[in-house]
Amino acid sequence: MKKKILELVKKKNKQKIVSLTSYSKNVSSILDKYCDVILVGDSLGSVLYNYKSTKEVTLDIMIEHSKSARLGIKKALMVVDMPHNTYRNTKEALKNAKEIMLKTKCDAVKLEGGKKIYEIIKTLIKNQIPVMGHLGLLPQSDMNFMSKGKKKSERDRIMKDSQLLEKAGVFSIVLECVETSLAKLVTQNIKVPTIGIGSSKYCDGQILVFDDFIGLNPVNYKFVKKYSNIRNNISKAVLNYVKEVKQIKFPSKKNSY
Repeated sequence: MKKKILELVKKKNKQKIVSLTSYSKNVSSILDKYCDVILVGDSLGSVLYNYKSTKEVTLDIMIEHSKSARLGIKKALMVVDMPHNTYRNTKEALKNAKEIMLKTKCDAVKLEGGKKIYEIIKTLIKNQIPVMGHLGLLPQSDMNFMSKGKKKSERDRIMKDSQLLEKAGVFSIVLECVETSLAKLVTQNIKVPTIGIGSSKYCDGQILVFDDFIGLNPVNYKFVKKYSNIRNNISKAVLNYVKEVKQIKFPSKKNSY
């Protein structure tokens, strides 16, 4: 297991893990100073491309954004989402995961699901490809974007899947929109770290989509706390620019050749 991954696993029960998404060098170069994990997430489908779902994100799109993000990452653990329909069987998953690892120089890939992809995850790890799991709400396959774990059947499945993923060899598991008591139970019952998004403070770490986190993406999901309102800052800057252009204050001598 890679040194960065070992260090992350050792944080369980000792220090909270901080994670955010990034799709570019400029953003990742800032986050790298503060984050343990930077995820190039397929959330870029809705955030950047206005797709209706992450299902429309292609392997090529993920690779190109990951190559850009990699340029800004020196310290953090870099994880890349494997997009929808790129790991339907072990052969396909291994081919595509190898391509992601080779072209992006990332540290690990992330796959959504439990029992259905158990053998796929085992195959990737056997081939020295580190895997982060993802349980709870699964944007690539769920039709109903609701929190998970209120029904007994969901609770039983998520608990069993978390244990299966650990057995398969994942180094951590993202828990998305998992009911608080279940997220706590899963975290207590597996040895690898859990990283929550909408899944309570009891997870070993947290992740948010960067564009949501800074208020650039105008969404109001329950699990998103906006730590900035960058849309207002951009609006003010643009208004100031418009004013200076119209008043012939910009460009000044120092901005001209």
